[in-house]
Amino acid sequence: MRVEIYFPIICFLLAISGTSSAKGPSADFPVERPPLSEGIYPCSNCHSGMETNATRRVLKDEHTNIELKHAAGQRWCLDCHDAANRDKFRLANGDHVDFMHSYELCGQCHGNIYRDWKAGVHGKRIGYFEGGTRTYLLCVNCHNPHDPAFKPIKPMPPPAKPLGNKHGK
Repeated sequence: MRVEIYFPIICFLLAISGTSSAKGPSADFPVERPPLSEGIYPCSNCHSGMETNATRRVLKDEHTNIELKHAAGQRWCLDCHDAANRDKFRLANGDHVDFMHSYELCGQCHGNIYRDWKAGVHGKRIGYFEGGTRTYLLCVNCHNPHDPAFKPIKPMPPPAKPLGNKHGK
């Protein structure tokens, strides 16, 4: 194999492998407001003063539209949502992050996808890579955090063969 073919790819991979910055996540990854927060955030509006029930159960009073299918046998709401401050997520190390930094929460278990997201390989960005502003879409812009797998879709039929060209016969 010729090295010249792979050289641009190797340079790109080396360039993105060291893209961390001291500016912090909000400066490195400017994101829009999470789509699921509309109308229900801040969570403390309802949860303040409520006693925390950490028992795994089917939610029957509130959040009945949420069915946890994200590692359902191993996970529970309070594995991600902080019991004391419902307006924050709780990381595995006990640190708290707000909903605008939910990619840090997702990245704990999905490290390879988080790395790809930071590099621009996974997910969507709006704006410019060099100069100007850009906005990153959060994981929840495409994935339901409680049921993240994409549902199967039927593929489109192949394009029709053009008629009347000399090669199509």
